[in-house]
Amino acid sequence: MSMEFSKRSREVALEITRAISESLGLEPNYIHDAMNMDRGLQMLVANYYTQWRICVKGRNEMNGLQVEHNGKWLTVDGPTNCFFVNLADQMQILTNGKYKSVMHRATLNNKATRISFAIPHGPSVDTIIAPAPELMEKEGEAPKYLAMNYKEYIQLQRSAKIYMKCTFDHIRA
Repeated sequence: MSMEFSKRSREVALEITRAISESLGLEPNYIHDAMNMDRGLQMLVANYYTQWRICVKGRNEMNGLQVEHNGKWLTVDGPTNCFFVNLADQMQILTNGKYKSVMHRATLNNKATRISFAIPHGPSVDTIIAPAPELMEKEGEAPKYLAMNYKEYIQLQRSAKIYMKCTFDHIRA
């Protein structure tokens, strides 16, 4: 069942990349090809959060997903049994900031059990992530981000040096 779920979620992710490519005036497979998605990464992470009994100020009583907006954490209050699509940093870099990555986190509560799934899809680790040259030319813009190997980007993102800080501050052009 998890293999079928992963296969279907990949199809959805690839359809989203085609739609984003077209919305930018690029060929439908531009992002797929630029990010080497045929060799890309995919994971399936599932979490079962049981009720917990420790009272923490500011706990999330409804949903478990929060996003950062203007320095504050906001609860995402969406319909039940739905999917949220969060564009990753590499999409913000490739689109030169036209599409934004959002800092997000999962929280626990003491009222209900929750199950969550994260299905990240990413480029091949040897892919160079950079603003799309075709987009820069079309828009007449300079790149806002430095080009970086995806593996190096992941290492920077996970490093203690920038823990809980914005990775973009370290790669702005």
